[in-house]
Amino acid sequence: MNKSKYIYSSFLMTALLFNSCSSSFLDVEPMTSVLESNFYKTVADADMALVGCYDGYQRTVSNGNQSFYLTAEVAADHCFGGTGTTDGRAFQAIDRFDISQSSSDNNIFDGTWSDYYSGIFRANTLLSKLDGTDFSGNLNARARIEGETKFLRALMYFDLVRLFEKIPLLTSPTSDNIPQADPKDIYKLIVEDLKFAASNIPADAYPKSVAGTNDGRATPLVAKALLARVYLFYSGYYGTEDIGITKAEALAGLEDVINSGQFALVENFSALWPAASYIPSISNNSLDISKSAGKGNSEIVFAQKFNNTSNYNGYVDGNRWVVFLGMRGKNWSPYGQGWGACTVSKQFFNKFDNNDTRKIASIIDIDGEGITSFDLKDQREYTGFAVKKYSPTALPDGTSNTGGEKDMQLSQDQDYFVIRYADVLLMAAELGSGNAQKYFDDVRKRAYKASFTSVAVSKAAVIKEREFEFAFEGIRYWDILRQGLNSAASILETSQDVLSGSVPEKVTVTKDNFLKTRGFMQIPNKQITLSNGVLKQNDGWN
Repeated sequence: MNKSKYIYSSFLMTALLFNSCSSSFLDVEPMTSVLESNFYKTVADADMALVGCYDGYQRTVSNGNQSFYLTAEVAADHCFGGTGTTDGRAFQAIDRFDISQSSSDNNIFDGTWSDYYSGIFRANTLLSKLDGTDFSGNLNARARIEGETKFLRALMYFDLVRLFEKIPLLTSPTSDNIPQADPKDIYKLIVEDLKFAASNIPADAYPKSVAGTNDGRATPLVAKALLARVYLFYSGYYGTEDIGITKAEALAGLEDVINSGQFALVENFSALWPAASYIPSISNNSLDISKSAGKGNSEIVFAQKFNNTSNYNGYVDGNRWVVFLGMRGKNWSPYGQGWGACTVSKQFFNKFDNNDTRKIASIIDIDGEGITSFDLKDQREYTGFAVKKYSPTALPDGTSNTGGEKDMQLSQDQDYFVIRYADVLLMAAELGSGNAQKYFDDVRKRAYKASFTSVAVSKAAVIKEREFEFAFEGIRYWDILRQGLNSAASILETSQDVLSGSVPEKVTVTKDNFLKTRGFMQIPNKQITLSNGVLKQNDGWN
């Protein structure tokens, strides 16, 4: 696509020519002799290309561009943009749905757009080569590889279509400069791909019993869980179910996940999150991680995997957005420093029931936890509260608790939990399972422990519960949007007091600004230019 590099800026071969990730199935050995002309011949070739597709999905975050996660958290109602007083105001433009907050920022999502379409290009390339690959005697491998690749393509398109709504739809590694598609067509492809994955990836390909080495792999159950999420968002936001999946099908898939017996809630909610479960040991400058459930635990249905071996010489496999959530310039073990983004709303902190164990596991209460000498001069939109779930961690001596080169920007290796089993239970309850009350109670019993009291299950009750269960997990914003635009505008509208550089400031989000955008983000101006005007800007961002 010479005229429209906006679709992809790298090729599948990138994944085959460099040593990217360093553990588990993401290992990629250097293959400097690999050329497209002598590749895609064997099952081993296809498997290597599939690893490149997983790497492409990981790179939508590890490249360090505006992440899907941070966008979802800043746009929702639990966090402000934050960051430093001298930083740009792109996060404030997103938070307030108001480009006048940073009028020169017309390429906030340029890297995001390119990274996602690069990942989709890798998937499309592999899919286009499967017919020419020798799968004789191993048709299960063909079904598995095609199923996983289509799952990844569906997941990347689902992120993109929720961010921008009207995007180009490519199902082959084409060079055509095409206009944005009807979002319904994007969702139809997502559903088709996920149904294919659910039906074709062998059920025993990646058993949960060895999740420590494969919990980032797509399985039929993962595909079914994601299908339910797609159904709930699309039917809620657009008010129809015309994309090839019904409510009954979505629920049946969730019941399959539950009845598989492969997943369970971990006993203590805090055990899911390093910063909430690690205990500093000053005597030997270490962190006791024995209370952590760790990677690949029983609750993780699907995770985006990261390693700590990123460097400035080509290895790109770390979680680049985690460092944004660290307290700005402040290590306070087990919490590591970062860029001070996503400061937590005091209103939300106060909304959390004090008997709910998720409160202390989810939010850093800076004053309440005795964190001293916090420098307010460099912190924008300070509230006294920060995200704990995905906070980076630090050793007692204040050094970063990462491996590799111990670079706080590159070496963060905390996985992102795309789908937890708690989400499966609450989605099934919302969709009207015959066991809805039990599923609902199971999630709440863990949260409230001895303080648990039963609440009658209903859609409204489930939505309310999801707000606390999935706070700061990149889910809340989409739950808000699927309640309808007018309802979403009322939820997001706010005017709250914060401190920016120690000076009082008021953060105001208006219904009108949100409704102008309909909840979608800015199309990068660079991509519009590269497309020769084929791409059109979303409303509210001109």
